[in-house]
Formats: sequence, structure tokens, C-alpha cells
Amino acid sequence: MLIGLLNKVELFNDFMFGWFDNFVNATQLADWMKDAICDSVHLIPFLFIIFLFIEIFENYFSQRIKNISKYSKKFGPLIGAVLAGVPQCGFSVIATPLYINKVITRGTLIAIYVSTSDEAIPILLSNPSQFPVILPLLGIKILLGIFAGYLVDLIFKDNTVPDKIPETEAEEAEVEMEEEIGCCSHHVHPTHRKRELIIHPLKHTLNIFSLILIISIGLNWCFDSFGNDLLKKVLLNNSIFQPIISAIIGLIPNCAVSVLLTMLYMSGILTFASVIAGLSSGAGLGLIVLLKRNPDIKDSAKIIGILLSVSIIAGLLLSFI
Repeated sequence: MLIGLLNKVELFNDFMFGWFDNFVNATQLADWMKDAICDSVHLIPFLFIIFLFIEIFENYFSQRIKNISKYSKKFGPLIGAVLAGVPQCGFSVIATPLYINKVITRGTLIAIYVSTSDEAIPILLSNPSQFPVILPLLGIKILLGIFAGYLVDLIFKDNTVPDKIPETEAEEAEVEMEEEIGCCSHHVHPTHRKRELIIHPLKHTLNIFSLILIISIGLNWCFDSFGNDLLKKVLLNNSIFQPIISAIIGLIPNCAVSVLLTMLYMSGILTFASVIAGLSSGAGLGLIVLLKRNPDIKDSAKIIGILLSVSIIAGLLLSFI
């Protein structure tokens, strides 16, 4: 249903933005600047529809993420990875206080971090030519999250959760979630989100449109001035080191990074293996919450190290397939 709607929006876009394209093309701007502006503006209706759907899904599923604690020992990584596969910006933020308060295991947190895609899926959805890559990307990241989560819980025995979570710890985790701020300065919380059903998608659309416009202008300028070869050399295209670089870049806790990685992939600068590595290490704002809230610095460093290692290994393995 969503794909069909997006195809109709694309046809509507061609009609609706024809006057805008003509206006931009009549200016004295460079061609690469005109292309960046027109292409970015055309994405606005796509992005809003996608983020509206995501807001509805996130509102539904985030109310159930606390239920992971009931199954955390056996099914936590599985449930966490599947839920985090829904393109959104809040699950990693919601899950982190649950881990800090020992409501979910370290493996479940890793599964959620790895599976989270941040802005990659909405950007791919807004480009119909990229539809074929969406399911493989989502599937690989979810399976990688599940595998990594169970492996972490199997190897590390110091992150068990009690059979019954004390009410005080669950309440403390809920309070911490309520205090966290999401990507568009909205409170990330598993309840009381209906009033943001329209406001947040609008804010998110404008934020991501701004990022896409800035990155498009930068990339188009680079392509016009130096060609694709320079960026390919800088990012070590067709080298086994590119997934490593992408994974390190992905650790930066900002949605602009997932936008950049996705656009570099669509431009042919990053390989599929490299974008998987970068998006797998990109846990979004969850890492900021982890570093801010977790009193155990060594534990936070261990989680980041595991996340980076899993992402690099996955990228390297995919590069040889």
C-alpha cells in the first residue's frame, strides 16, 4: 500500500513542481545547484507521507517495547531487532534506559542498535529506483541484529536480567525515557505521543529535507568540480577498508550521518557492504543516551566496541560475497 501510494505521489510531484523547476532553471545558478535544489524539493511530499506512516507505526510499537523485558532472556534480541527494523528514530533511545536499569540484556540492546536504520529507509523509499534494495538491507540488518544479540548474551554472562523486574527499576527506566529528547526536539516516550502524530512528521520532514539539500549541494559540487573519482578514492571505493571507514563514521550519533551514508550509496560511492556496515553501527541518539545515562563507563565502551566490531565484520563478510 505504501509503495503504491509513493508511486502516485511521484506522478503528482511531476505535475505539482513543474512550475518550481521552471523557476529554478530560469535562475543564474550553476546546473549542479539547480539539480540539488529541484531533486531535494521533490522529496518533500514523499518524506512527509513516509514519516507520517512511521509515526503511526512507532506510536503503536513503541508502546510495546517495554514488553521485551518479559521475554528478554529468551526472545529479547529477536523481538528487539524486529521492532527496531521499523524505520524510526526513537527505539534506540527508549531501549537504552531499559538496559541501564537491567530491564533488558546487553544482547537485546545490541540487537536494537544494529537493526536500527534511522533515516536510511525513508530516503530509499523516497527514491522509487531504490525500492529493490530496501528489503535486502532491512533483512540483513535484522538478521545481523538477532545473531549478534544472541551471541553477545551467550558470551557475556555479566548482563543477566532478573526473572521479575522490580517495579522501582521499571518506573525509573520509564522516567528516564520520558526525559529523553528525540531527533526533532520531541520527547521520546512509549506513551502519550498522539498529539505529535502530525507535528513530529512535519518537523522531521523539514529537518531531513534540510539535511538532504545541504548534502546534495555538497555532493553535486564535488562531482562537478572533481568527478566521482575523488570521493571514491577518499572513501577507498572497492577496498576492504571502506566498510571499516563506514562503520566508524556510522558511530557518530546524528541522523545526518545516516542521510550521508545512504546518499553516498545511491551515488555509487559506497558499496552495499559498506552502507550495511555504516548503518549497522549507527545507533542514532541511543549512543548519546548510553554515554550520558550509564554510570559504568567501561560497560558503555564495551557496548560501542561490540557494535563497531559487529558492523565491521558484517561489512567485510558481505564485501567478499
